[in-house]
Amino acid sequence: MQSEVAYAQLFDDQPVTQLQAARQLQSSPDPSRVPILQRALEASTNDDVRREIGVAIAIASLGADDVQTKLDAIAQLGESGRGQFLSDLQALLEPADDGSFNEPESVRVAAATALEKIERQQTIQTWLGNIFFGLSMGSVLLLAALGLAIIFGLMGVINMAHGELLMIGAYSTYLVQSAVQAWWPAGIDFYVLLAIPVAFVITACVGMVLEKTVIRWLYGRPLETLLATWGVSLILIQAVRSIFGAQNVEVANPSWMSGGWQVMGDLVVSYNRIYIFFFALLVVAVLWLVLNHTRIGLFVRAITQNRRMANCVGVPTERVDMLAFGLGAGIAGLGGVALSQLGNVGPDLGRTYIVDSFMVVVLGGVGQLAGTVIAALGLGALTKMIEPVSGAVIAKIAILVFIILFIQKRPQGIFAPKGRSAEA
Repeated sequence: MQSEVAYAQLFDDQPVTQLQAARQLQSSPDPSRVPILQRALEASTNDDVRREIGVAIAIASLGADDVQTKLDAIAQLGESGRGQFLSDLQALLEPADDGSFNEPESVRVAAATALEKIERQQTIQTWLGNIFFGLSMGSVLLLAALGLAIIFGLMGVINMAHGELLMIGAYSTYLVQSAVQAWWPAGIDFYVLLAIPVAFVITACVGMVLEKTVIRWLYGRPLETLLATWGVSLILIQAVRSIFGAQNVEVANPSWMSGGWQVMGDLVVSYNRIYIFFFALLVVAVLWLVLNHTRIGLFVRAITQNRRMANCVGVPTERVDMLAFGLGAGIAGLGGVALSQLGNVGPDLGRTYIVDSFMVVVLGGVGQLAGTVIAALGLGALTKMIEPVSGAVIAKIAILVFIILFIQKRPQGIFAPKGRSAEA
């Protein structure tokens, strides 16, 4: 019954419906229905739909009596590069019980060639997929580490509550989604765009309050600052559990972030990860403009290079500390918006990224924006390249060992800070 519906949907007006129908029929080939597929192929004007119908025709034609038709089908399946057809092509090479072959030599040679082509494309797809997912993971790490790079680089504060700022940004996105669903259902596709400024403002305010009430009194005392911010992180986690409950909440992707782009063969790149990658680059660009072309950015750079001298020439260091801490916290909130689009949101969301964020900051160079970008994207890609070979745990250990060895050789990170304090 489902296949009957799929054949009917091949002639639907919507290309998306036609695509789904063609892909469904690829898994249940019926040689007797090839004429229907041929008519659908002639009627369609969409290139993607025509390609998928062509593959459906090819898989259904593997059992054809005509050798040339079978050879054309094998060649098309080989060009598709999809692993789902490996077993069908392998079956053409299997001998019969008496040791003879069911297929002529030309068909066997074509099937072997198609198998090699698919396996080669599968290897390429695996590497490309690992690189993409690594860059995607790196973009999330970048958003998580950017704010930490500002806070750590400016004030030397090890903020153990930074992960909870990510969590607050994610829950802010959930609140905006709930508000839009309740008061403006027609605008649900735009809730993420509304959540970006809301999450930034909320987490920036939380960060400024944290700096003014806790951290300001602990400068120059790293152990006390670490313990105090760890306590703040526990308070924030418990507060979220009390308000929203201990269970995860679901934040849905808007329609324009759902689905994926089929790059080649079985490799499908999800839209939400593509958008998050470019969003991270946009945040980096805006932050660079703020730090290099605004008055507050000039003050931040001056304090980072030499706090005492900046104070002597009239830079309001306490006010800049508060605003910079708010900026770093706000960027963490933007990271929370991105994380909310990749999975469910829970009270322990931020703990997953705090250690990795510190590793990115240390590797990139304290207070160095370019180093943070390179370190985040590089660590994300390297992790995903190692994981298929050794597993996730060994990959984490290997990355940690690499960072330790790198810091032993170059303690200042990829890019060394500039200024008299760095040279002293």
